[in-house]
Amino acid sequence: MLRPEIDDRPHDHCGVFGVYAPGEAAAKLSYFGLFSLQHRGQESAGIAACDGNRIVVFKDMGLVSQVFDETDLESLPGFLAIGHNRYSPADVNDWGNAQPTLSARGDGSGLAMAHNGQFIRTSQLSDQYQEMSDIDRLTALLCAHPGSIRDAASEILPRLEGAFSLVFMTKDTLFAARDRHGLRPLCLGQLNNGNPGWVVASESAALDIVGASFTRDIEPGELVIINADGVTSSRFAEPDRKACLFEYVYLARPDSLLGNRRVHNVRVKIGKELARQCPAEADLVIPVPDSGTPAAIGYAAASGIPYGHGLVKSAYVGRTFIQPTQRLRRRGVRLKLNPLRDVVDGKRLVVVDDSIVRGTTQQQVVSMLREAGAAEVHVRISSPPVLWPCYLGIDFATREELIATVKGAAEIAVQIGADSVGFVDLAALVAATHVPVDELCRACFDGCYPMAIPEVEAR
Repeated sequence: MLRPEIDDRPHDHCGVFGVYAPGEAAAKLSYFGLFSLQHRGQESAGIAACDGNRIVVFKDMGLVSQVFDETDLESLPGFLAIGHNRYSPADVNDWGNAQPTLSARGDGSGLAMAHNGQFIRTSQLSDQYQEMSDIDRLTALLCAHPGSIRDAASEILPRLEGAFSLVFMTKDTLFAARDRHGLRPLCLGQLNNGNPGWVVASESAALDIVGASFTRDIEPGELVIINADGVTSSRFAEPDRKACLFEYVYLARPDSLLGNRRVHNVRVKIGKELARQCPAEADLVIPVPDSGTPAAIGYAAASGIPYGHGLVKSAYVGRTFIQPTQRLRRRGVRLKLNPLRDVVDGKRLVVVDDSIVRGTTQQQVVSMLREAGAAEVHVRISSPPVLWPCYLGIDFATREELIATVKGAAEIAVQIGADSVGFVDLAALVAATHVPVDELCRACFDGCYPMAIPEVEAR
């Protein structure tokens, strides 16, 4: 995969999708749903499908479009399916970690499962299955329970710690569950085709692509069950809402809904506040595409500085497993971005990006803009400084690698070669979401995790 020198963005660990749709080819709907969730994971993709008799799983390394073709999808018949996109750190990037998982129950039936998030202390659930991954261990525990899957989930899910949005299925039932904090997103939608079809997905944008209407978010601590009897719901834990603030900053698609707010609109509002807090004398506001675009629109609107496109992003790079030469690695960001010289030459630029992690990406962006003739480069960030790593489903750098833990804005500007750097403050970011501050996980910005984290306790 792209090394950190090139791929300096935080990454969500996964995206999940599930569909119960009698009369529909559920695997094909899952394919398109996963396609719209590709931004949440690019290492592997998989789909489990069932026609009411047997669950079949197909998964492999690569992007959704690389893993599946028409023949593969035809081999996954049925009205019921779940799907998964995976992102994983480089050291665990292999086929064995691809999802969905599949395990057999004592009665010979099967259970398939897919997961977005990160568990904490799953080894404490049982002395068995210690050699397994977290998701394999959870699947095995559910299968080993003597009661129904609903009974098993009601007993085991309350004992899980960490962040999780789960989709799982038996031969005739789709299940979805979200941890009691609601750290990772998960929503429910209804297919608009006259059939009693339902979809669950990490983001509402995945509902749109398959022709489903957004019904509601799945609540923290909720277990949803979908089968021939319709949709039923129960609580396995009392909710303690702590939705991930970084979803609003970067992870979620701008066309998705989070907390009934369009993410694009939240990011535009953040950009307007960024312009008020961190003004600059400049000729042009440009985004680092695509994640910086909404905030750049807001910054331009509030500042009165014209908005323009100064960087072109390749739509076809994704994540690559081909390692570049050292010479290409030094210029690696141009695999994704390239400046429009005619636009930036001689201009004083405000360059809006969503976050700074190590600073590597911004350093390369500033360098290429100066090479293209920019007179000044003022970097503006639509989030506060990232000071703490995430242990709940986002792959950040370690705390030692986070540039803002040891440098202030002026020092960061020197390191990345910018004329200035400015960040929006945490209060403004929270206000833009319209979510109460005590219902958001802000740990990457303030170090206040919603639960005890072993890695932090050990420091």
